[in-house]
Amino acid sequence: MAVNFMDEAPDIIKEFLLYMQNIKGRGIKTVDEYYIDLRTFFRYINMSRKISNVEFDEIPIDNVDVKLVNSITLRETYEFMYYLQRERNNGQASRARKTSSLRQFYKYLERQHIIETNPIKDLETPKKKKALPKYLTLEQSIELLNAVEGDNYYRDYCILTLFLNCGLRLSELCGLNYNDIRSDNTMRVLGKGNKERIIYLNKACIDAINAYKEVRPTDDLKDRHALFISRNHNRMSPKTVQAMVYKYLEKIGLNAQGYSCHKLRHTAATLMYQTGEVDIRVLKDILGHENLGTTEIYTHLSNQQLKQAAESNPLGKVKPKE
Repeated sequence: MAVNFMDEAPDIIKEFLLYMQNIKGRGIKTVDEYYIDLRTFFRYINMSRKISNVEFDEIPIDNVDVKLVNSITLRETYEFMYYLQRERNNGQASRARKTSSLRQFYKYLERQHIIETNPIKDLETPKKKKALPKYLTLEQSIELLNAVEGDNYYRDYCILTLFLNCGLRLSELCGLNYNDIRSDNTMRVLGKGNKERIIYLNKACIDAINAYKEVRPTDDLKDRHALFISRNHNRMSPKTVQAMVYKYLEKIGLNAQGYSCHKLRHTAATLMYQTGEVDIRVLKDILGHENLGTTEIYTHLSNQQLKQAAESNPLGKVKPKE
């Protein structure tokens, strides 16, 4: 859902959002999510305090100012979380995100001395269930690459190769420019929060990129900087890349099993960690994770597989002779 906080947000929220975008370097999507979360919270406050009695999604928040944000209590924030779960069917991940948005907002107000004390400083984040990431096996990855065919063979093969070898996010791959592929066999990637990182390319990636460059369109380009070009001679959009990935996943029988571009990122990370003996801190930098804790899920994945391997040993069920 498109939002325009510059026109809609009260000044105190607008200043926070501009700070997060311009000073902290948060992405546009992240800043929009902050606004949506804060708007939902203050709509709830106006409803629960009976300041407004219109439909929830129509409740205005133009009354949000220093006095109001100062008056919020910790109990109200937990009642808000209860409301999200019971009335709006928000899951743990959604409630955790809204908690994070509130905490960021109040930390900003406190740091900028807009409020003297933080009334929700003790707000705890709902624990999220840590699901192990889904990924392709090495055999499935090779099968996926072998499934590529058609007029865009070299382009599609190159995209899948970069996903499976470099662990790129979908937005990162679509944002690649021709000049991001450098002569020293590295690739410049612009990640979350406009953070730049350099990825070293292996031989498979170098060969796939060079083969694609030989056939990449050069005439009538609508975006001459883009690396991956669509049939309309424009930069490939995330939707187009996702559709292409789904097509080949379906071809090898994985379309209905919850796989996606992001699962290819998980595949790259898993294969690097498990078979390449890559240090977890190195993997963090390759994937562009801000926190090591995010990357550590791949160590948990490895431990689970070790456990499964031990349990699958045919001697594991042998009992001692009585």
